[in-house]
Amino acid sequence: MNGPAHPGTPYFSELGDHLGAAYLRYSFTKGTPQETRFLLDLLALKPGDRVLDVGCGPGRHSVPLAEAGLAVTGVDVSQRFLDVAAQSARDAGVPAAFFLVDARQMPFDDEFDAVLSICQGGFGLMGEDDSLVLKRMAEATKPGGRVVLTAFSSYFELTHPRPEASFDAGKGIVHERTTLKNERGEEREADLWTGVYTPRELKLLALGVGLLPEAVWSVDPGDFARRAPDTEHAEFMLLATKP
Repeated sequence: MNGPAHPGTPYFSELGDHLGAAYLRYSFTKGTPQETRFLLDLLALKPGDRVLDVGCGPGRHSVPLAEAGLAVTGVDVSQRFLDVAAQSARDAGVPAAFFLVDARQMPFDDEFDAVLSICQGGFGLMGEDDSLVLKRMAEATKPGGRVVLTAFSSYFELTHPRPEASFDAGKGIVHERTTLKNERGEEREADLWTGVYTPRELKLLALGVGLLPEAVWSVDPGDFARRAPDTEHAEFMLLATKP
């Protein structure tokens, strides 16, 4: 059964403002150290190289990447998330820049050595506009730079159905209704829409925006690895290069 249609707007901006730092209580955020180590090893960037974190949220990847000596810029549509990220960077004593920007409207052009969107930070939440988000990510990347994103696996969604979720097979979007609790314990009912993908779709999307796909791997939060695509892990990771 299909749920209500994606609103076509960054619906999660208000949800991020509601959650704030409470977002970091979710279990899927606990694997950030492993994920960051994997990204640093994968990208082999030099101190001072520029990284763009698209949909950076409260900075759970941006800040440790900055601690590793990278020049990090994070963008998000939630001002509250950006405030948490900026405070985390100050607490860690590292410079990082955070901006309120819709990922579909990023103004960057050939500026970053690597562009990331991890855990459906920007890519994966915009329904039919996901391809536009990837296009903006490609535009922001320097020639020879790399793009890394994670996206939910349609294979996993179909083989591990959830009673609270409905899958629109025609659009490749999962809808669910959930309750979000902020730092003060205040609850808010929320609709969530998430795009799901196959490895072939991710590669074709990358080619369509001028990127050269290098690999697609099966990953889970806190378990990033160069693992062949399968049906047993919740996400895929795309690695692509801008020629």
